[in-house]
Amino acid sequence: MTSVAIEALGTRHEPPPLRQVAMIAKRSVSRTFRQPALVVPVILFPLILLAVNAAGLSSITKLPHFPTDSYINFAIVVCFVQGALFAAITAGTELASDIQKGFLDRLALTPARRWAVLVGATFGGTSVSVVGSVIYLIVGLIFGVHIETGVVGAIVLVLLAIYIALAFAGIGAWLAILTGSPEAVQGMFPLLFVLFFLSTMNLPADFIEKHWFRAIAQANPISFLIDGMRGLVIGGWDAGTLVPCVAVATAILVIFYGLAARSLRRRVQRT
Repeated sequence: MTSVAIEALGTRHEPPPLRQVAMIAKRSVSRTFRQPALVVPVILFPLILLAVNAAGLSSITKLPHFPTDSYINFAIVVCFVQGALFAAITAGTELASDIQKGFLDRLALTPARRWAVLVGATFGGTSVSVVGSVIYLIVGLIFGVHIETGVVGAIVLVLLAIYIALAFAGIGAWLAILTGSPEAVQGMFPLLFVLFFLSTMNLPADFIEKHWFRAIAQANPISFLIDGMRGLVIGGWDAGTLVPCVAVATAILVIFYGLAARSLRRRVQRT
């Protein structure tokens, strides 16, 4: 499939941009799902963490003015955002592997546009997030999650999770092109994961007693993503949380795909 894709992209007439993305994405998706070690942990780990947190923190729903009486309603959206982060690491690792093997250099000899290469190459990781988001929603509904915004809200929740995954994949792509090493990309995971614990992941900002922790959580971009998605589940349609969520995801997408494209231009010399 690799050689076929390169030959197709290297034809005399440049394929339309969306076809370029589709050809590269097809390879990325099939390659990712042929490796269960890249898929299963990404889907299972957020569910395991949800179970641990729901068991250990369920009593805080008894606090006055806590936004819901079911902690799983409060915490379910963390699975979606965590799944997006794991998908970003998967996308970055796969792209870095392509760099090491020289596939990206060969792809650069074709007329394929850089943005098409980046978006297509990260589709494998993003597709894992698509599957994971559907599973998280089903598991949540089985265990009693009630979505205030109804069926439409559930659909928006999944679509928003996919959009966030695509944005996070830009971070993975940038790290992959910057380092050219799968190990280096994976090594950045603990630093990225720290951002989750310094967010509103486990508690609303108003319930965080430590001033320094609350200040960091309120400014943390991850909190905007979590709060926007959480609003769909426990708060209803609220532009005050949903719009900042979309805006932050869009900013991440634009910034990091832009950085990845610039790094790709420096790394690859077209002939």
